[in-house]
Amino acid sequence: MDVAVSTTGRFWGWRQFCLSALLCLSTHAGFAQDALADAADQRAQAVTQVVLGILSYARWPVEPAQLRLCIVGPTEYTDDLVKGTTQATGRTVQVQRLLATSTTLGSACDAVYIGKLSDDERNQLFAALNGHAVLSISEGGDQCTVGSLFCLRVADNQVSFEVNLDSVARSGVRIHPSVLQLSRRRSAQP
Repeated sequence: MDVAVSTTGRFWGWRQFCLSALLCLSTHAGFAQDALADAADQRAQAVTQVVLGILSYARWPVEPAQLRLCIVGPTEYTDDLVKGTTQATGRTVQVQRLLATSTTLGSACDAVYIGKLSDDERNQLFAALNGHAVLSISEGGDQCTVGSLFCLRVADNQVSFEVNLDSVARSGVRIHPSVLQLSRRRSAQP
């Protein structure tokens, strides 16, 4: 038995198949994007907790009533931190973005969160901080030998940090010994 099939029917069937496939792919892509966004949010929240933890174990020569945290350079994990927050002690943390070339960094900031900077920008930043009691945290762990007190190591499921003891000694900011011990234990883990 021969059955006649119109080309119009085949065209609409193929078109429906393609639209269905496209819909399935875009749905899966949407789920993948949501999963990536959730993972990025979790990393940003973890970085915020580590930064706030570090700040809570730091002591300045004159304790600020409100902690001024400056973010310098492009960063990956400060979305949660930029919202501003309050430490467990009740002290508020005021967060602002400044340029690495700003000459007021030393007087306008109690702590600096450093993102990606060129070598010249890093040199200008640390020159502006010289002589001021400012705690510095680098987002990238590779810069811990260049002047930052703390260098974050962000992995998929954990945030750890390293401490530059030479920079801590020269900073004028005292860091509780427990934090220094914690950085040694965390960096020893595989």
